[in-house]
Amino acid sequence: MHTTAAITKTSWEGGVSPFGTGWSKLMMWLFIVTDGLVFAGFLAIYGFLRLAGPSWPDRAKMFHLDFIALMTFTLITSSATMATAVGAARKGQGKLARRFLALTILGGLGFLGMQAYEWSSLIRAGATLSSNPWGAPLFGACFFVITGFHGSHVLSGVIVLAATWVRSGMGLSRPEGVEVAGLYWHFVDLVWVFIFTLFYLV
Repeated sequence: MHTTAAITKTSWEGGVSPFGTGWSKLMMWLFIVTDGLVFAGFLAIYGFLRLAGPSWPDRAKMFHLDFIALMTFTLITSSATMATAVGAARKGQGKLARRFLALTILGGLGFLGMQAYEWSSLIRAGATLSSNPWGAPLFGACFFVITGFHGSHVLSGVIVLAATWVRSGMGLSRPEGVEVAGLYWHFVDLVWVFIFTLFYLV
């Protein structure tokens, strides 16, 4: 009992994480929580505007749903390759971790390319931040702001993964660094699941 109390007291006096978690991972979790609240706010506003409006554009007329499904599959698959990279890094398999990091980066770039194509298709069809040919003028603002905000996170994630890949090749990246990058990437993928559901399925 006294030993446990002494360890707890020492942990909370500073210099170490009281939860046995590295500071980089703890900071990433704090970022994920706060950023998740921002996304939740955006999606709540979108839900309110959609329910309050007299009508909302028919998703089947606006989106290439098969193409969106491919986008989603690509991002979810990249989450699986990221998990494999984290597992390999924990086991000290640096080459395997770098290989799956590279696959994750390719998945992220593929998703961004497909999103750019989808955006350009909607813009060519007449969608803007303030109007669109399908009614509900606020639809464009909701769609471009939320998917654009998420896209910026995917781009940031790709940059972080690329930096982790380079550092890993130089022997400068610890397994925890790969894991922290993985936490961010899984968060980005999870957010897309909610966006995909609310914009394209419901």
